[in-house]
Amino acid sequence: MLNIVLFGPPGAGKGTQSQKLIAHYNLVHLSTGDLLRAQIAQGTELGLTAKKLMDEGLLVPDEVVIGMIDYALQAHKQTASGFIFDGFPRTVPQAERLDQLMAQHDSGINCMIALEVPEEELVARLLERGKTSGRPDDQDETKIRRRVTVYNTETAQVAGYYAAQKKFHALNGIGPIDSIFGQICAIIDQHKSPVPETPTAATRQVQA
Repeated sequence: MLNIVLFGPPGAGKGTQSQKLIAHYNLVHLSTGDLLRAQIAQGTELGLTAKKLMDEGLLVPDEVVIGMIDYALQAHKQTASGFIFDGFPRTVPQAERLDQLMAQHDSGINCMIALEVPEEELVARLLERGKTSGRPDDQDETKIRRRVTVYNTETAQVAGYYAAQKKFHALNGIGPIDSIFGQICAIIDQHKSPVPETPTAATRQVQA
């Protein structure tokens, strides 16, 4: 199974590349925001827990998010060739917990790819996008720069975690879409059959 963590600051083209990767490798897109909204809409126990916390202005804890990811993995395990994680994990504890979860599914994260684009280019792209997207956070330069700063801070931590596993790759996000896509595929194809850093459930049974 092919599992990819794709990171990129707002405006880096991550959404475009995600859709191409999903089609090319038959992956399921796992966005924590989408998962939260879906669980809330379905009225599941996890969704109700998340909604209660969000209504109180509290952050949804990692264990609830991991539970939602686990639910999605179970739902698509028989039909998907793998998963692309969008915007998660954002912290080292989340990355560690994700590794543990993937091990329970006898799988692991193949690689993390981060699209890198200079801040000024990101600001220009998002302000241009804001003319048609209707999103307030695409129309305010101060908010845009704050989002980029938050992303850079989060990615720096998680990048180090995956770099220690030799799974982190930074890629220039400026250039023709198809050219960037080809470079991403070349990286992914190097990691198609990794040995997960954390032991799989089957391995633990043998070791026991």
